[in-house]
Amino acid sequence: MSRAVPRARKAEARSPSGMHARLKIWVVFDDQVKFGDGRAELLELVDQLGSLKKAVAKIGMSYRNAWGYLRELEEAAGFLFLERTPGGGPAGGTRLTAKGRRFLARYRRFRQGLDEVVTRHFERSYHPR
Repeated sequence: MSRAVPRARKAEARSPSGMHARLKIWVVFDDQVKFGDGRAELLELVDQLGSLKKAVAKIGMSYRNAWGYLRELEEAAGFLFLERTPGGGPAGGTRLTAKGRRFLARYRRFRQGLDEVVTRHFERSYHPR
C-alpha cells in the first residue's frame, strides 16, 4: 500500500488585474539532471497508479522519455526512486522506494516554503498596504 505524498499548492498570488507571480524551481544533480514539479508529479502518479505506463498516459509524456529520465535521475541521485515488482494485480507494479518517498516529501516541503515566500514578497511588492 502506498502512502500518498502531500502535494504542495503552487503559490499564485493574483492581483485584480490578473497579474501573479510564478516560480519555477529545480533540484539539480551534477549540473545536468533537473528535478522539478513535472517530475515530482510523475513520481506521485507512478506511486498512486502503480504503473509508469499509466502515469505517463495521464500526463501525456512518452514512456520512453519517462523511463530514460528516471534512469538518469536514479544514476545522478545515487539511489533508486522506484521499485518494480513483476506481475499484475495488487502485488505487482511500480512504487516509490522509501528513499524516493522521502526525497519527494522533502522536495514538496522545500517547494511549499519557496511558494510562501514568493507570495508574501509579491504581495508586499505589488499590493503594499
